[in-house]
Amino acid sequence: MKTKQIAARLAIATAMLGLGACSSMSQQDKNTAIGAGVGAVAGSVLTGGSTTGAVGGAVVGGVIGNQVDKPRR
Repeated sequence: MKTKQIAARLAIATAMLGLGACSSMSQQDKNTAIGAGVGAVAGSVLTGGSTTGAVGGAVVGGVIGNQVDKPRR
């Protein structure tokens, strides 16, 4: 149980540091990053912790995040 708590805290700290780098990103870039993060977590949860599920979820989430609120041409 202790290892899971450490891993969760490390993941949160990494996410916080990573989001600090988003200040110069466009809104579409931010949506892509957020979508990829949410997709990775969801893919991992839905596949029981599978790495393939996490990667697949990140790809799908990134694509969806990129297309949300896309600038009109």
